Amino acid sequence: MNMLRKLLLLFMPCIVFMTRRSKAAAAPSASKTLIWGPGLETNIVLPARFFFIHTVDTTGRNFTTSPGEKTFEVKITSPTDPYARIWIQILDRNDGSFLVRYRMYSSYTDLHIQILLKDKLVGKSPYVLKGAVYHESCDCPEPSGALWEKNMHCPASFSQIESDLSVFPSVDPDRNAHEILQRFGKRHSLCHYTIKNNQVYIKTHGEHVGFRIFMDAFLLSFTRKVKLPDIEFFVNLGDWPLEKRRASEMPSPIFSWCGSNDTQDIVMPTYDLTESVLETMGRVSLDMMSVQGHTGPAWEHKMSKAFWRGRDSRKERLELVKLARANPAFLDAALTNFFFFKHDESLYGPLVKHVSFFDFFKYKYQINVDGTVAAYRLPYLLAGDSVVLKHDSIYYEHFYKQLQPWVHYIPFKADLSDLMEKIQWARHHDEKAKKIALAGQQFARTHLMGDSIFCYYFKLFQKYAELQVSEPKVRDGMELVEQPKDELFPCYCARKQVRDEL
Repeated sequence: MNMLRKLLLLFMPCIVFMTRRSKAAAAPSASKTLIWGPGLETNIVLPARFFFIHTVDTTGRNFTTSPGEKTFEVKITSPTDPYARIWIQILDRNDGSFLVRYRMYSSYTDLHIQILLKDKLVGKSPYVLKGAVYHESCDCPEPSGALWEKNMHCPASFSQIESDLSVFPSVDPDRNAHEILQRFGKRHSLCHYTIKNNQVYIKTHGEHVGFRIFMDAFLLSFTRKVKLPDIEFFVNLGDWPLEKRRASEMPSPIFSWCGSNDTQDIVMPTYDLTESVLETMGRVSLDMMSVQGHTGPAWEHKMSKAFWRGRDSRKERLELVKLARANPAFLDAALTNFFFFKHDESLYGPLVKHVSFFDFFKYKYQINVDGTVAAYRLPYLLAGDSVVLKHDSIYYEHFYKQLQPWVHYIPFKADLSDLMEKIQWARHHDEKAKKIALAGQQFARTHLMGDSIFCYYFKLFQKYAELQVSEPKVRDGMELVEQPKDELFPCYCARKQVRDEL
């Protein structure tokens, strides 16, 4: 015993020294830490701008777990305005990286972004956004669509757009103005839009047109950022796509938020995802950025159980609840609201309280099952770090073509007959399930952020405009959708001044 104590005393300084060295090696490095993202570029105008920090230690190794929620400090200032109104949030993504988002409430010149680690400047800080940096409310469109696309780093094409427009060799706005209203105007709720000289005009048709607010707001936001091509089109405000696939008939081009295998509507990003882009750091709490900062416990600490909450908007959701009752150790699924199947409440109730979406990620396995159409929660589920089990469905959103089963999600049959088998597979193949979860998360981070949504819409409008064989017109009964006035923080648009001088 005495000999052991002597040996411990002899080697203790070495042990302490090695421990201190390893801690020092694991410390974040201000010079090596990586900084990147669209929020560091002047000409990428978004409702909430964002960029990323990935912590790197002093040996050059990337952190794979959080170095601490308050590791970094971010300051954004303007040398021309000491009272700049900019709201900043740093979201810890718990994988060694951070998403920094900021919303400007006025426009500034030469914005300075400092990222600090214990008062040391990180990366190439300060990052300077030179020239006029416009905020969301500033009506200052880039005149050149090609330059805007280049500044935004938009992809050259989107497979869903190419597929949707392939059935239309040409588009005749004059014909559509009469034919679409004759076919769909009496039974469905539609918005007839014309964008002319970057002004938005609208006429609504049908009884339930309240959802026009989402499209109105997005088009106004878009025309403040870039000059859109002159275009005339119809938007379906209902849940279900309208234009059935009929080989013998000439289809009518209708824009919808959801597509299906038996229809041929032109699919846009959903109103839910679109609004979350516009209202990030605003009226919404659930958006593609906030999810990334609330992904729950690390994978190994999540519950090895599947989870679902929602309303009764499809029979399969009732079956999911029944399945959960038969397998409570593996599946937690319950209804939060009855509307479509109120007569079955005694069978599938009682209702449970709403659960914060962020609390979903306490569970490893997330069930995505259709509602009236595609479940619009999928982008947010993918952005977490749980693995998504996705319902085989005839419905799709604008990005589904890019998703691959067993790469980005685990598929299960439309009738739920193999769902328990897929949950068991995930439980017995933990590393593979985790790999799929991370691939789905990376997909969402890459393809479903605000800049990607604006790029998708622009490419859609651009390609659709190219198909038009007659001039888009401001039709009888259309009204101008006016830009909101920002009298408190008006902006000076240098682009408009240049055009006026020319």
